[in-house]
Amino acid sequence: MMLTLHTKIPHADAIAAQLVLPYELREKCRLRAMLDTGEEVAVFTVRGTVLRDGDLLTGEDQRVVRVIAAPEPTYKVTCANAHALLRCAFHLGNRHTQAQVGDGFLRIRADEVLKEMLAGLGASVVEEMAAFEPESGAYGGGHGHHHDHGQGPLAPIPLRQKIHRPGDLK
Repeated sequence: MMLTLHTKIPHADAIAAQLVLPYELREKCRLRAMLDTGEEVAVFTVRGTVLRDGDLLTGEDQRVVRVIAAPEPTYKVTCANAHALLRCAFHLGNRHTQAQVGDGFLRIRADEVLKEMLAGLGASVVEEMAAFEPESGAYGGGHGHHHDHGQGPLAPIPLRQKIHRPGDLK
């Protein structure tokens, strides 16, 4: 029977295996994957959950698996000063691009069009294989890493920003 992981836990005394995944797979709520031990697992999380590097998962058999952010093709964006880096962050956000915010740098997924735009803004854009941990967004509970405390949104979500579907009208 396949191991099923469905619960995040804050700590564990022993880790049975590691689950190494790129960001694209860590944001899926249903996933089949392979542990570093070669064992196949099924991962079921609540929709909207993002698995972060260092998260611990468990299931019915109580084994604990640590999530590891896999290195993937990214661009590290740096600038001569904070103002120029802020301009780059603004333009990336304006294009709804996921970005990791580091100390004096931004990291994005490799994309040639964005690389050209950033270079045009005066940024240094360097290709690198790195773990990608983008910000979760203003209403996503902040940048969790592995210290998620189950907090809700950082601020109340204004009614006009809620998504309405045709069936919502009553």
